[in-house]
Amino acid sequence: MRAGEERRTFRRRMAGAMLVAATALSSTPVLASDDIVGVQAAAAALVSGLALFAALAGVAMLRARRRTVQTERDLGDEIARLNARLARAEALNRFDDQVVIAWDAPGEPPREAIGRMSGLAGVPPDATSLVAFDGWLAPDSARGLGNLVNSLQDRGESFSTIVRTLHGEHVEAEGRCAGSSVLLRFRDISPERLELTRIAERHSALLRDVEALRAILVEVPHPAWIRDASGALAWVNNAYARAVDASDAASAVERGVEFLDNPAREEAGRYLAAGRPWHRRITCVTAGNRRAFDVVMVPVARGIAGIATDVSEVESRRGELERLVAAHQRTLDNLPTPVAVFGGDRRLVFHNAAWRDLWGLDPAFLAERPDEGAVLDRLREARKLPEQANYREWKAQHLEAYRSVESRECWWHLPDGRTIRSYTQPNPQGGLTLIQENVTEVLDLRTQMSAKERTQRETFEALTDAVAVFGSDGKLRLSNPAFARMWQLDPAVLAAGPHIDAVIAGFRAIHDDPGFWARLKGGVIAFAEDRAAATLRLERRDGIVIDIATVPLPEGAALVTFVDATASVNVERALQEKNDALVAADRLKNAFVQHVSYELRSPLTNIIGFAQLLSDPGIGPLNDKQREYMGYIMSSSSSLLAIINDILDLATLDAGAMQLDLTRVDIRETMAAAAEGLRDRLADEGIKLEVSASPDIGGVVADAKRVRQVLYNLLSNAVGFSEKGQVVRISARRNAAGDVVFTVSDSGRGIDAETLAQVFQRFETRTAGSRHRGAGLGLSIVKAFVELHGGTVDIESAPGRGTTVTCTFPAVARERPAEGQAA
Repeated sequence: MRAGEERRTFRRRMAGAMLVAATALSSTPVLASDDIVGVQAAAAALVSGLALFAALAGVAMLRARRRTVQTERDLGDEIARLNARLARAEALNRFDDQVVIAWDAPGEPPREAIGRMSGLAGVPPDATSLVAFDGWLAPDSARGLGNLVNSLQDRGESFSTIVRTLHGEHVEAEGRCAGSSVLLRFRDISPERLELTRIAERHSALLRDVEALRAILVEVPHPAWIRDASGALAWVNNAYARAVDASDAASAVERGVEFLDNPAREEAGRYLAAGRPWHRRITCVTAGNRRAFDVVMVPVARGIAGIATDVSEVESRRGELERLVAAHQRTLDNLPTPVAVFGGDRRLVFHNAAWRDLWGLDPAFLAERPDEGAVLDRLREARKLPEQANYREWKAQHLEAYRSVESRECWWHLPDGRTIRSYTQPNPQGGLTLIQENVTEVLDLRTQMSAKERTQRETFEALTDAVAVFGSDGKLRLSNPAFARMWQLDPAVLAAGPHIDAVIAGFRAIHDDPGFWARLKGGVIAFAEDRAAATLRLERRDGIVIDIATVPLPEGAALVTFVDATASVNVERALQEKNDALVAADRLKNAFVQHVSYELRSPLTNIIGFAQLLSDPGIGPLNDKQREYMGYIMSSSSSLLAIINDILDLATLDAGAMQLDLTRVDIRETMAAAAEGLRDRLADEGIKLEVSASPDIGGVVADAKRVRQVLYNLLSNAVGFSEKGQVVRISARRNAAGDVVFTVSDSGRGIDAETLAQVFQRFETRTAGSRHRGAGLGLSIVKAFVELHGGTVDIESAPGRGTTVTCTFPAVARERPAEGQAA
C-alpha cells in the first residue's frame, strides 16, 4: 500500500513540472535578432535543468520501484500467513464439534458451511438442512432461533442461545456479523454447560408448574393457605378470603384472619412441630353457614401449607347413599323374591328373609358372613341341592360366576320336588347378586294354564256371540261356530283362513252396504299407529240389529265381535220413549211450580201486610188471644213466604236466569248478620251460638245476599237438629289458595249414611227425631248458591256425632251454572 502511494506522489510531481515548463514556453515573447544569443543561452539553461530533473526523476523512480517490489514481497508473505491461519482455523473448525454457516446477504441461501457435528443425533450434515430449523429442532427452539437469525440479518443483532433438537439433544447457537457477512455457528456444549442448561430448563419448568399451581390454587373453591416460619399467614387464596369474610386475599393476609379455631390450630401445631402432616375432618362456620371440611396441613421448607376441602355435600350425599342403601335393603328384605348379595371375597354381604326361609338356613350361621362355597356345602349336607355325579366340578362351575361379566341363569331341580330358578348378576364393584326363586308353583300354574287354554278354546267355540280374529295380513286366524251361523258362511272355507275381502264378500250376500263394509275393513287392516277400538251398529235387511266391535290386538292382529242386539235395541227404544215422556213431565212440573209460586206469593204478601197492619197499635187494640192468633198468622206466613222464595230461587236457577250481584263482602259482618236472624230462636230453644273468625280475615268478592242466605240456612238446619244446651259453631278461615272456607257444625243427632247421600236433593227432609221441620229446600239452596259462585260444599256426619258442613268460596267468585241449571 505504501509503494502505491509513492508512485502516485511521483506522478503528481512530474505533471506539475511539465505544466510549469509548458507555461514558461508559451509565455516567452518573440525576440529580435539581436536577442537570439540570449535566448539560446536561456534555452540551453532550460535543457540542462530538464536533464537534471529527468535524472532526478529516474532516481526517484528506481527508489519507488525498489520500495514497491519490497511492499509486494511483504504483502505476499502476509497473504501466505493469512492463508496458513485460515487453513489452521478451518482445521480447528473441523477438529472441534461445530458448524459455521455464512450468508452474504439476507434472503439468499448460505454461502458456505464449515465444520461438522457428528457427535449429536438428529443434526443434519449439510448447510441447507441445517438452516431448515423446523426439520431438526424442537418447535419452540425452531421458532426462537428463526426470530434471532432474522434480527441478525436485518439489524445486525448478535445472539448466543441454547436450542434443543427433536431427539432431546442440546446445541449452542451463536450469531455474529463479520463485515458484510452473517455467521451462524452451531456447536456442542460442554458437559458443565449442558448440565447447567438442563438445570435451567428444569428450573423454568418448575417455575411454570409453580405458577400454574398457584393460579389454580387461587381459583379453586377450597380454602388454601401458606404460613411462614414464624407461623404467620404469608399467602391465602380467594376461597380462604371468602370463607373468613375478607374483602380479598391480601386483606385476609394483612389482618391475619384465621380459618381454623384455636383447638384445631393447637392440635395441628403439635403434629407439625413433630414433622408430621395433620389430617382432620372438622366443622367451621364460613359465610354464615356451618360446613364440614377435610383439612390437610403439611410442613414445608420455611413454613406450613394447608388446604381445606368442603365435604358438606359429600357428607350429605354419603348420608343419602347410606339411607338409600338401607332403604333398598329394607325393600329387598320385604320382597317375596329370595335375594342374597355376595362380595368380591365371596362372603355373604346381605340376604333377605325370603332367601333365608327358602333354604332354611340358621340365622347364626348367616350372621358369620360365610362364603358361598360354605353355603353350598351346608345345603348339600341338607340335601337341598340338585343331585350331582361330580359335586366338586358342579360347585366350581357355579363359582365361575365371580369371574364372569355376564349374567347367568340355571334351573335347579331339588330332591324334595322343588324347582329353583337361580339367577346370578355380577356387581360392578365386585361380587354378585344371587336371585333364587321357587318356581314350582309357576310350573304348576303353567300346566294349569295349558288346561285352561284348552278350556277357553272350547268355551270360545261354545260362545253364542260371533267372534273372529284377523291377523296383520288381513287373513282370518280364528272364528267360532256362531260367526259362521250368523253370516251363513261355510265352516270349511273359514278354516282355510280366507282374506277379509273374501269374508266381507260373504257378508254382502246378506246385507250389501259398501260404505259400511269399507269402514269395517279399515278398522281391521289399518296401520298399527292408526288402529283404535271402534264400535259399529248394523241393521240388516232382515231386521236383525248387530253391534260390531273391533279391538286391536298385539302384533297387528284384530278382534271383531258380532253381537245380536235386536232385543236390546227394541228395549232401548221403548226406554227412550219413556224417558222423553218423563223429561216432558219434569218440564211441566217445573213450569207448574214456578207458576204456582208466583200465584201464591202475591196473596201471601197481602196477608202478611194486613197482619202487620192489624198488629199495629195505631189501628186499634187487640186482646191477648187476638195477638196470639196474629203471631201465629205472621209466623206461618213468614215460613210460607220463605218456602215460596226458595222455590222461586230454584226455579230461577233452573231457568238459567239467576245473576250474582258481586261486591266486596265483609266476612265477619255477613256472619254476624246471618246469626242475627236466629237470635230469638236461639234464645227460645236454649242453644248457644259460637262465631269465630280471624280479625284480619278481610272480605271476599261475592253476592252478599246469597252468602248471607247460605249461612242462614246452614245455621237454621244446625239449630233445628240441636237439643237444648248444645252449641252450634260457625267459623271462617282462608285456605292456602286464599279461598274463604265457612264451617257450620252442631252436636246434634247426626245423619246416617243413607240419608246423608240425599241431603242435597230437593224436597228431601228427614226429622231424625228432632223438632226440625222443613220443605227440604235449605241444603239444595245452599249447594246451588255456593256452586253458582264457583265454590264447593262438603258435609260430614254420623249418628250421635253431629254434623259439619263446609262451604268454600273462591276469593273472587267465578260465576258458573249451578248443578241442574240450564246452560
